Amino acid sequence: MSNDLIQAALYAALLVAIAVPLGLYMAKVFSGELRFLAPVERAILAPAGVSADAGQHWSRYALSLIAFNAAGFLVLFFILRFQHLLPLNPQGFDGVPAHLAFNTAISFVTNTNWQSYGGETTLSHLSQMAGLTTQNFVSAATGMAAAAAVARGFAGRQISSIGNFWSDLTRSTLYILLPLSIVLALAFVFTGMPQTLAAATNAATLEGGQQTIALGPVASQIAIKQLGTNGGGFFNVNSAHPFENPTAISNLISMLAILAIPVAFCFTYGRMVGDRRQGIALFAAMGVVLIIAFAALYAAERSGNPLHAALADPAAGNMEGKETRFGIVNSVLWAVVTTAASNGSVNAMHDSLTPLGGLVAMLNIQLGEVIYGGVGVGLTGMLLFVILTVFLAGLMVGRTPEYLGKKIEAREVKLAALTLMIMPIGALVFPALALVAGAAQSSIQDAGPHGLSELLYAYASATGNNGSAFAGFNANVTWHNAFLGLAMLLGRFGYLIPILAIAGSFATKKAAAPSAGTFPTHGPVFVILLVVTILVVGALTFLPVLALGPIAEHVSMIAGRTF
Repeated sequence: MSNDLIQAALYAALLVAIAVPLGLYMAKVFSGELRFLAPVERAILAPAGVSADAGQHWSRYALSLIAFNAAGFLVLFFILRFQHLLPLNPQGFDGVPAHLAFNTAISFVTNTNWQSYGGETTLSHLSQMAGLTTQNFVSAATGMAAAAAVARGFAGRQISSIGNFWSDLTRSTLYILLPLSIVLALAFVFTGMPQTLAAATNAATLEGGQQTIALGPVASQIAIKQLGTNGGGFFNVNSAHPFENPTAISNLISMLAILAIPVAFCFTYGRMVGDRRQGIALFAAMGVVLIIAFAALYAAERSGNPLHAALADPAAGNMEGKETRFGIVNSVLWAVVTTAASNGSVNAMHDSLTPLGGLVAMLNIQLGEVIYGGVGVGLTGMLLFVILTVFLAGLMVGRTPEYLGKKIEAREVKLAALTLMIMPIGALVFPALALVAGAAQSSIQDAGPHGLSELLYAYASATGNNGSAFAGFNANVTWHNAFLGLAMLLGRFGYLIPILAIAGSFATKKAAAPSAGTFPTHGPVFVILLVVTILVVGALTFLPVLALGPIAEHVSMIAGRTF
């Protein structure tokens, strides 16, 4: 156990060491202080008639964001539908069925990367590269652009502009995602990850037979899938596949890449609003919840199933569905990291987690994935909780709530509260509709409470734009492809548009100097209150249904009953 904790501590130390300078660098990029690629920016933006320095009102910024993503959806949808007519299809795959193409296009445009298919058996190299990998970049850049705009809005003083979407999108890609992805892809190739246009290779098995092993441009896609908190793998089993995760080094690099930009955004935000303490406070609050989640999931997997402990070494814990090369701690750490950061990649089977372990992974997503979260959107989601926390603190002390010297008024509170209803709609109402319609029962693999957990996890994952799954759930049917797609749209744009509206409102406000009655939003008391608010809102919303799923399964497991 001590070795496990040392590995977790080393990961945390490396992550902070990477995130702090990266966050400061990103702040300079979004503030326009770094322009060494300005000629490339102009070459990209000029044909569209866009000026890099032209500001946009929040509504125009949001409209640009929606229009760009709608165009991306249409392009990807048609690439998938007609891949059999397009080049770079050495496998000779047919076009993707309409309902699956709809789901997949929405999935990658919304940075969810939910996959109702096996990548190596369904998609051509062109679909993987021109379709999915492109969206891995621009969907991540969209979230980063939105976070930069929100930071400008919160920092602004009586202004109407929160930046330019097209400029933010371009800079996110050119200065951050593209160079980091190139370095990461080369590192992955060094660890043994394939990067080729070949379709497959034949290998002789130990028994003397022949096996066809799928290949393709793997390293380039895995690099941006991790950096952009996308999560969609080249292969069906994602980072549990030895070609997507060849060694312990690639495992560590992947986990660092998943959280590097989300953590860095805390420090970017502090720099952009002119008070680094604000960013540090958000970093601390997110870190506390992450540590709680890791401790709970690790304890659950170390304890394992009592029925298994009677048959094997009790100290081994729950090794079902885990990669023996990496062990429990690295599987647990990955599960916590990937569900905290809307990433969705896996190096172990979440369906094989213990009931309480599965509960932690599911709850990470249901909280809105604000524990660093996806690139950019984790920060914006956390700011919704900040507004709610400051409002509650104002009620408790009887003063007008303020944040960054600006009064929080009814409009901001209403928008924040309504936005926090998005997750319950997608994660609770949509599964309920599936059960009523009878579409859920035929897709659930396991009976009893675990079957309910499979359904709940799928829709929480879609609404949270995560993309991981309890893989026993068969989502590749028309009903679930349609409703999971709608949940992804709701979870993505139902969060982004309101927070942009809040940022636009903040940008027009005056900022008052702190007074004796000002509640500081950068100290330990605020951090604790913010963490409590997140956990209480999550518990009040999801505890009843979790009691019917993973909690009931855990009680049954203790009693010796399995499903």
